[in-house]
Order: sequence, then C-alpha cells, then structure tokens
Amino acid sequence: MMTIPKNMQGVTLTGHGGTEVLKYSANLIVPKPQKNDVLIRVLAAGVNNTDINTRTAWYSKSDNGVTDASWSGNALQFPRIQGADVCGVIVAVGEGVSATRIGERVIIEPCIQEAHGVKLDTPWYFGSECDGGFAQYTVVASRHAYHIKSGLSDVELASFPCSYSTAENMLTRANVTSKDKVLITGASGGVGSAAVQLAKASGAYVIAVTSTEKMPLLLTLGADEVISRNDDLIDTFGKNSIDVVVDLVAGPKWPKLLNVLKPQGRYAVSGAIAGPIVELDIRTLYLKDLSFFGCTVLGEQVFKNLVRKIESNQIKPLVAEIFSLADIGKAQDCFLEKKHVGKIVLKL
Repeated sequence: MMTIPKNMQGVTLTGHGGTEVLKYSANLIVPKPQKNDVLIRVLAAGVNNTDINTRTAWYSKSDNGVTDASWSGNALQFPRIQGADVCGVIVAVGEGVSATRIGERVIIEPCIQEAHGVKLDTPWYFGSECDGGFAQYTVVASRHAYHIKSGLSDVELASFPCSYSTAENMLTRANVTSKDKVLITGASGGVGSAAVQLAKASGAYVIAVTSTEKMPLLLTLGADEVISRNDDLIDTFGKNSIDVVVDLVAGPKWPKLLNVLKPQGRYAVSGAIAGPIVELDIRTLYLKDLSFFGCTVLGEQVFKNLVRKIESNQIKPLVAEIFSLADIGKAQDCFLEKKHVGKIVLKL
C-alpha cells in the first residue's frame, strides 16, 4: 500500500490579480477524503480559461469586483488551490467508498454536484468553490472521479475533462445531429478544438472560425470548412444558412451569429473571450424562433459519454505545451498569448 505523506507540493491562489498571486509551496497539507470521497494523486493538470478568469475576478459583475468572483457567483475563499482538469490515481477512499477503487486511473468531472457527502443545491466548479488539481493530491466525491481505461498518457488525458466536457455539453444541449451545419467560433482553443472533433464525430457538417495561421490544423481535426475570424459571416454564408452556432467568443460581432442562423436555429454559448456584453435585437430572437442555450452545468450523461468516446478513440487529445507545476505563471502567460492550438498542461 502506498504511503501518503502529510505534506505536498502545490500552488495556492492568494487573492485576485496577476500571476504574482499564485504561490508555489512544498508544505501544503495533504487533504483527507471525507464521506463518499476519494483521494487522488494528481499526475497532470490542464490550464483553462476558468482558472485565469477566477484569478482576475473576470466573473464578477459587482462594482467591487470580488463579492461574486467565483464560478457560482459568490466570493472566492482564499487561499484556493485551482485546477479543473485532472488526471490521477486514486490512493485512498473515504467512508462509503469501496477500497477496490484504490489504484484506478481517473479523470475528474469538473462540474461538482456533490461535496463532503452532501448533494449541492448549486453546483460548484473544481478549483473554484473547492480545491482543485494544481497540487500533488486532491479530493473529490467518488461519483466525480471516472475510471478511464486508455493507452493515452497522463498529460493527454488531463487535456480532456474541462474543455471536452464543455464542448460535449454544448452539442448535447443544442441537440446536434448528422443533419446539422454547425458553426464553431474560437475553434482553435481548448473547447473550440474539442467541439470541432465532437461535432464531426456526430456526423455534422463543421465550419470552424479561427485565425488564418491556425486554419490548416483545424482541417486536420475534421472541420469541413475553416474561415478567418476576420471574414464577414453574412458575406461568406448569407443569412439563414446555419443550423447551430457553438459560440465561445461573443463580442461586437455577436449579432451576425444570429443573422446566419436558420429559422428555429440553435445557439449554444459557454465563453465570451471577445467580450461579455453584446447587443441583441430581440426581434431576431422571436421572429426566427431561435433557441438559446447557456451551457455550464453538465447534463447527467455528458461526462460518461465523453469517457466512452475517449476510450473508443473517437476523439484525440491536442496538447500544445507542457510545463511543470512550479512554472504555472509561465503556463498561464503562454495561455494568454493565444498562439497555441489545444491545451496547455502541467505535469506533476
């Protein structure tokens, strides 16, 4: 049986701000699994927009920028270990969990609906309302630790949970089928590149919107068409031409996403990297009978379906860069440069 140490290496978020508020330590206390929990030795952890958005209080809508800066709209509790993307091995279990789970390689479902043995009324996000994976050990409810049988590396598996489950959730909510023409904005990012693969796996016709230099790689991921984010959507496709828009960008060009949607089209969103405030002509919404889907909380079968697709090699990992845990500041700076395609992962 593995000996579990009392202390571990990890990175704590000590406040809102730049990367200077991320503090690396070799003396953090190893958490203990409570009822229905498992203790996981983290092998790799991915970097996500949500980590940076939480650090900078981007989620806050209040004047002071802190009272509602967590993922769920409450004040963030410091210090906090972030990290929503985790691949690791179960090394101990709490009350109510079979010891046969010890030794399983797992990935963590980042949308948390149970903690401390209690079902949550409002879901948490791993690394926001509770400590996450930017440390050598982490705890999570057993139901959120999914055993995965795959020949992929730990780093590759850590690239999946957050981005791919978000993308799978968007496609599920929008009911994407093989009959649909799907437009995906921000297609070169973690969620966008995942959405391209998953939409293509469903048989849909996929149009990816990205920068010019990233177009070739999106084609290799399965996109049927790739257009520049500088292209005019109306000039390129015409009005009423797209069945589903999967949007991660929003921003000033947002109204055209609705104009290209067909009557009864579906719009799914889980990001706003070009800006969260948009202008909506409400007549477009109701005269075209559009359906809007804000996508955050994962549907009941979404993560289970994602694991199945990983194990059956229907989708592939896309790792752009690998950093050490101590270099988390450099990793997040690299993420913000937006020159990469796919995921940036920390190897522990």
